[in-house]
This record gives sequence, structure tokens and C-alpha cells, in this order.
Amino acid sequence: MSSSPPPALHFPLTPLEKKARNHGLLLSVGFLIFVPLGVLVARYARTFTNKWWFGHWIINFIISSPLIFAGWALGHQATNMSGLGHFNDTHKKVGLTLLVLYCFQLVLGIFIHFIRTPALFIMHRSPQNYFHAILGFAILALAAYNIHYGLYTEWMFVTGNLHPVPMSAKDAWLALMIIFWALYGIGLLLLPRQWKQERGQLQGRREKEDVASSGASAGP
Repeated sequence: MSSSPPPALHFPLTPLEKKARNHGLLLSVGFLIFVPLGVLVARYARTFTNKWWFGHWIINFIISSPLIFAGWALGHQATNMSGLGHFNDTHKKVGLTLLVLYCFQLVLGIFIHFIRTPALFIMHRSPQNYFHAILGFAILALAAYNIHYGLYTEWMFVTGNLHPVPMSAKDAWLALMIIFWALYGIGLLLLPRQWKQERGQLQGRREKEDVASSGASAGP
């Protein structure tokens, strides 16, 4: 008579594992869901209206920043619990860099929106607009890399891998990458519509300026 295998033993997560898991969850939701969503709002909405900035700001600051700051704080606490030291490996160094870049990006976005500077290049955009976009992509790429590193390397190193990262978490990372870049690529097809709308807005501003200057010159 064959004997059945013994039942698998299930141990609860340790306090360190819970802290590290919550750290990863919050930052994954912040950097892989809401920040990309804010980027997509800007990419799509600006092709239909010039009032897109408010939605972009709500998602990338009001919603994303509490998740990102709380997630980063949990990571700091997890490092204290592990006793492994701060900012001494790739994941921790990249995490600090990401936080600094994210904060700088928020300030830059507010500056661009409220302070007008001389424009140049296509559609008369200021240089900081281009830098803001490039920095945004750099933050997304760096966040994707660091979360991948956390799933595949840092978790094992810090926790001892008593409870391995579930494959569903790794699959979710890949799915979010595919979904975002596919949607952004589709959004680029709307660029001609965006440029047409922006040309119309620019022409309207110029006409108003011409009317204002004509009125001033015709004064007594």
C-alpha cells in the first residue's frame, strides 16, 4: 500500500518579511500602476484638450506620492530590522536615487506649469518640458528595474527566501510592463492630432496678442 506524502508545512511570514512585502507592494502600485497611469493620462488627454494637466497632477502627486513615500519608509524600516545596513547594495542605492528623482520631477512639473520661460523647438516648448518628459521615462525605467531586482534578488538576500516570491508577482511585473508600453505606443499614433490642436491654440494666442498690441498702439 502506497503512503501519501506528508502535508506541506506552511509558516507564517516573519515580521521582516511582512515589512518587506508591504514595501514592495506599495512601491509597485505607486511606480508600476499609478505613475504610468499619470503618464498615459498626459499622453492621451492632451490630444483632446489643453486641460489635461490637472488629471496628470492628481495621479502623479496626490495619489502616487503617499504610496511612494510610505513604501520607501517601510523599506527603510525593513533594513533596520534586517541589520544589513543602509544604501550598501544595488537595490537600496537605486531606491534612494528614485526617491530623489521623483521629488525633483514633482517640483519640475509644478515649475513648468506655473512659470513660463522662453520657448524653442517644435510647437514652441521650453527646454524643461523636454527634460521633464525624458526624466519621466528614466524614472519609469529605473523603477521597473529596481522592482524586478527586488523580486528576483533582494528578497532572497534580505529574508533568506523562507517564503519565495510567488510567480504571480513576477508575472504581474511583466504584464504591467507590456500593458504600459503597448498603450503608450498606441498613444503616439495620436501625435498628429495633438500637434494640430497645439498649432490651433498657438495661432489663437498669437491673434489675441496681435489684437491687444493693435489696441494699445491705437490708443490716445
